[in-house]
Amino acid sequence: MQVDSFHSFTLTILLLFIGKGLVARINFLRAYSIPESLVGGLLCAVATCIIFYGMGLTINFDLQLRDVLLLYFFAGIGLNTDIRSLASGGRPLVVLTALSVCFMVLQNMTGMGLAQVFGLDPRAGLMLGSISLTGGVGTTLSWTEFFTDTLGIANAKELGLAANTIGLISACVIGGPIAAALIGKYKLTPSDNVELEVGSMHKEEKVARIDYYGVLMALFWLNMALILGSFINEGLAKSPVVLPEFVGCLVAGIVIRALGTLSTLQRQGRMWRWPIMQPGLALISDICLGGFITMALMGLQLWTLQPVLGFMLVCMLIQVALVVLYIFVVVFRVMGKDYESAVMCAGFGGITLGSTATAIANMTAVTQQYGAAHRAFIVVPLVCGFFIDLANALVIGVMVNFTP
Repeated sequence: MQVDSFHSFTLTILLLFIGKGLVARINFLRAYSIPESLVGGLLCAVATCIIFYGMGLTINFDLQLRDVLLLYFFAGIGLNTDIRSLASGGRPLVVLTALSVCFMVLQNMTGMGLAQVFGLDPRAGLMLGSISLTGGVGTTLSWTEFFTDTLGIANAKELGLAANTIGLISACVIGGPIAAALIGKYKLTPSDNVELEVGSMHKEEKVARIDYYGVLMALFWLNMALILGSFINEGLAKSPVVLPEFVGCLVAGIVIRALGTLSTLQRQGRMWRWPIMQPGLALISDICLGGFITMALMGLQLWTLQPVLGFMLVCMLIQVALVVLYIFVVVFRVMGKDYESAVMCAGFGGITLGSTATAIANMTAVTQQYGAAHRAFIVVPLVCGFFIDLANALVIGVMVNFTP
């Protein structure tokens, strides 16, 4: 059964309603900052799995709008980034990148060791390491041909995609509880700033704060960021550096925000009025991120995990446990042991197990519960967007030659 893009997107909206409703009513989900998009999307994935086993019917969703939502979201993150505040992200940016690279090596060593224990080519374990977990679907597919044709690992694609599926769900599940545990254990003082980059706080009163012209301006500048981002991506495509498409939109958003801020410092702008734009931009970003994560999860075909389920469950339990241990023992301490660090720790689960969007979704869920973390929303997208993919390619390239 094929569901076209319009009906798939309409279902996405319904699932977001369901997810938000359940999080609002179930204190456990809200207390541990479980993303609303995870709840709705995973319910759909479970339902389609039940239909597959019960009726023998495979449901395929046309998810072509998913990537457009991601571009809008990262353009919004760029517009929310005041270039004057980027300096505050300097040291944390370098430190978090170094921590991520170290963990990728550890992640790959774990995957290779587990593959060897199960009698597989140790290099197959890289598909259960940073290729699928840190790199995501794009990195998995880009390495599949090399693993299949050159290394002779026939089921490399299946292993990678299965690991990415489990990792994506795990990342959404662990991020909020990790932050909640750190905030509670170390009695961290959350931010009282209600101006979030994405969405609004759960405890904030439901009052009409959205300005019509603000939303209209936000949509206009988001579209301008996507247009400028497409030119940036064309330039990047001509270079030897391969970066995700959202990077161009992120950079374009930062540039437009800088130019808009400069123009308002010189004169009162008519098409750029940040105070009335910001709430509308936060709302649009929240909808786009929620829609993207929901569509990513609702499109999961959980029954495809069955052939490798035993091996995958053992490996992923160990990989997830490794992420949690690394966050508590290393990341939180090195990043400063404050509230911003706790929010970045929630994002780190997304960086190492899911995707950039998952990392932001985790941080969004935490900030909606406790308060804004502006530095985290500067550092994590930059780490994910610019440095992780480059470092991951180098790490994989070196480690794939470890074993004959």
